[in-house]
Amino acid sequence: MDTTCFSESIYNLIPIDWKEPPQPPRYSSIFKTSVKEDMQKHKTAMKTMGPPKVEVPSPKDFLKKHSKEKTLPPQKKFDRNEPKKPPVPLRTEHPVMGIQSEKNFINTNAADVIMGVAKKPKPIYVDKRTGDKHDLETSGLVPKYINKKDYGVTPEYICKRNEEVKKAQEEYDNYIQENLRKAAMKRLSDEEREAVLQGLKKNWEGVQKEFQSLSVFIDSIPKKIRKQKLEEEMKQLEHDIDVIEKHKIIYIANK
Repeated sequence: MDTTCFSESIYNLIPIDWKEPPQPPRYSSIFKTSVKEDMQKHKTAMKTMGPPKVEVPSPKDFLKKHSKEKTLPPQKKFDRNEPKKPPVPLRTEHPVMGIQSEKNFINTNAADVIMGVAKKPKPIYVDKRTGDKHDLETSGLVPKYINKKDYGVTPEYICKRNEEVKKAQEEYDNYIQENLRKAAMKRLSDEEREAVLQGLKKNWEGVQKEFQSLSVFIDSIPKKIRKQKLEEEMKQLEHDIDVIEKHKIIYIANK
């Protein structure tokens, strides 16, 4: 059996235009761009390995000759009478040795810590989510104004204005009393004023009840006239009630 024919017949079974199937697309989140923009927006400046932008050196600031050489200090004039440094101790001079203290530093430090007052922390405040701290005393948030001498004291201009208002009220009362004597007017007492006010409110309730009992369809001239008359009465009573409630003092003429 010819092996070449057998191999050729096997290879002929494979199609010539065969291609590998396409790979499925990789998963990509729809929030990828929004997350990148959010991170870039809230990124704090200068929290990197260096400044975000480096300034380009100017071409005018080039390195000049002898610019890095050290300059010597100005020469001083020598003076023989200038005071000298203390002499170096001699070899025969020895420092004082063997001095010991009877103080127990361990017990002393422990007593200082136990009896000492705890140090208060410095007041601060944080105004950002990144945790930036600021001094609270100089921020203006502490109510230091309550420690002023004139705190809670009425200003002079207000006292002066109150005196002027009081004086104007006295002059007005005197003027009213004088006119009352001339025109013989009578002032309503609080009880009479309250009785008049309650009477007007009672009349208004009666007119309103009558107005609400009207028919829904106003299809005749007498009904229209009746409705208009009730509306005018209610409006007039409301005006009178409003006037009496606003003015505490009411004068009427004696007949």
